[in-house]
Amino acid sequence: MDGRIDPPSSMHRLTIETLTESAARTEIWVIGDPPVATMQLTPRKDVLYLGKIAVSPAMRGRGLARHLVSVARERAQALGLPALELQSRVELVENHATFRALGFIETGRTAHAGFDRPTSITFRSPA
Repeated sequence: MDGRIDPPSSMHRLTIETLTESAARTEIWVIGDPPVATMQLTPRKDVLYLGKIAVSPAMRGRGLARHLVSVARERAQALGLPALELQSRVELVENHATFRALGFIETGRTAHAGFDRPTSITFRSPA
């Protein structure tokens, strides 16, 4: 995403400490050792939020994102949450196509602080 999105990704601010803190309130799912795909699940009021969903470039096209979303659906159902939600940067149009193919629809657009244009698209799907 570097050089494609503005503002830069929050991934650059992740540390072992912030991931440890995050793991106390979220579920972090990882495929592979070393990791080739990952996502972070956060229960919210009426959705299970999928954050930091990523598949390494060398492993794309193998169904890993589909598998992660399937796991997220199972977790949402187990938690009694009726929907999944995620956000994607507006510039990452190939991700939007993937999310739509996985059953997500656009539900809104938001702007990061200091921006006068949308920088993220919110997508939602039934669990």
